Amino acid sequence: MRPQEAVERALALSRTDDCIVIADESSTANLRWAGNTLTTNGVTRSNRLTVIALRATEGGIATGVVSRAAVGADGIEDLVRAAEKVAEGGEPAEDAAPLITQSAAGGGWDDEPAETGIGVFAGFAPALGEAFAAAEGAGRKLYGFANHVLTSSFLGTSAGLRLRHDQPTGLLEINAKGGGSSAWAGVGTRDFTDVDVPRLTGDLARRLDWGRRRVDLPAGRYETIMPPSAVADLMIYLYWSAGAQDAHDGRTVFSAPGGGTRVGDKLASLPVRLWSDPGAAGMESSPFVVAHASSRDSSVFDNGLELTATDWIADGTLKALTQTRRSAELTGLPVTPGIDNLMLAGPAGSSASLEDMVARTERGLLLTCLWYIREVDPQSLLLTGLTRDGVYLVENGEVVGEVNNFRFNESPVDLLSRLTEVGATEPTLPREWSDYFTRAAMAPVRVPDFNMSTVSQAS
Repeated sequence: MRPQEAVERALALSRTDDCIVIADESSTANLRWAGNTLTTNGVTRSNRLTVIALRATEGGIATGVVSRAAVGADGIEDLVRAAEKVAEGGEPAEDAAPLITQSAAGGGWDDEPAETGIGVFAGFAPALGEAFAAAEGAGRKLYGFANHVLTSSFLGTSAGLRLRHDQPTGLLEINAKGGGSSAWAGVGTRDFTDVDVPRLTGDLARRLDWGRRRVDLPAGRYETIMPPSAVADLMIYLYWSAGAQDAHDGRTVFSAPGGGTRVGDKLASLPVRLWSDPGAAGMESSPFVVAHASSRDSSVFDNGLELTATDWIADGTLKALTQTRRSAELTGLPVTPGIDNLMLAGPAGSSASLEDMVARTERGLLLTCLWYIREVDPQSLLLTGLTRDGVYLVENGEVVGEVNNFRFNESPVDLLSRLTEVGATEPTLPREWSDYFTRAAMAPVRVPDFNMSTVSQAS
C-alpha cells in the first residue's frame, strides 16, 4: 500500500475526535571499507506508520500515540484501535492546542516516495578507489563508511492537512592510520556530488605527518583553536538544551535568576549568530513540524506548523529558545519550534580559514574532534568529554607535533563568552552527534583558555 493510501485509510478508520497520521518511507544505501579495501555495500528499505489519536476528555484532550514498522493494509485498523485505546486511558495533554488547518509547505502529496540506491555513490566511489591506491602507496590505511538515507514523510490530519517532505541525509566518515597516529575527517551531504575526496584524504595525510613528532603536555588551560566539527558538537548540545519550557521552569543554563528565561541576555563576547533555517542551501530540512510524539520541546498538536528561519543567538544575544505553541503561551515568547539544521557565524566580515588562524598563533593547541561528550551540570551546561584523532601543538604559526589526548570540562555557553576569534563558516559534520544531526555549518573559533582538565590515555 502506498503511504498516502495508508494515511487516508487510518484517518477514515479513526473513531476519536481528531486524528493525526504520519507515514515514513525510507531507503538507505551504504558503503564500508577497511584497510584500503571496500568490505560491504548494500541497500535497505523500511517504512513506519504512526497514529496519534486525540480524544476530548474532562479537562482537556487526551492523546494516544502508537507507531509500528512494516504495517500492511490488514494491520492499519489494529494500529488505529491501539492508539485509541491509549487515548482512552490517558490524562489531558499539557500541550493541547487546536490542530493546524492550513500550510503552504510540503507539496507533492500524490507523488511516489523518493528512493535512494547504490547509484548515489556513482561519482564518489571512483574517487574513493583512487584514495585507497594513494594511501596504500604511502603506507597509510583508510577506514570508514558512507551512508545515504532518503525519507519521504507523509502527514495527514482529520483537520484536512496533507503534507509531504522528502529528506535526503548523507554522511561520510574517513579514518586514516599510519606511523602510530590516527586522523579523522567527515562531511555531511545531500547527494555525495559535493564530496571532495582528494581534499579530505590530503588533509588526513598532512595530519598523519604532523603526528610523526610526539609532544607530551600536562593538563591545563590552553589557547585552543577549534575546527568547525568540534564547534558543531558543542553548539548542537547547546541547541538541544535550549528548551523554553525547561528554562522557564528554572531547570537550565537559560533560566533567569528569579524566574523566566534569559532571552535578551548577552551570551557571547563577539557578535556571533547561531540560527536555523529549513531553506538553507545544501542543508534543507522539513519546512513544517513533523512530531511523532510530544516532549517538553515539541508537540504532536503542532504537526504541520510552518517553520521559518530563526535566530537563536544574534549579535551575541540570546534571541529565542525552542518551544511549542503551548509553551509559548506559558513563557510569553514567540512560537519557535526546533528546526533540523544549525549554523554559527562570526561578526560581519569573518573570513579567516583554520589555516589563517593557525598562522596567527604564537603557542596553542589545534583540536580535531571531540567525543564521548556527557553533561555534568545542566544549570551551567558544563560538559565533559575527550579529544580524539589528533590534538596538535602550534608554535610560531606552525604545527610542530601531535600531543596526547585530554579530558575536557567546558560549557558551550561559557565558551561563547570567552571567544577571541571566529573564522569563516563552512559546512561540517559533528563527530559525536553524526548519528542524529548532520546538517550543520560552523566557523572555527579561538578560545584563550580551553580547559583540558586531565590527560587521557585514549589513543
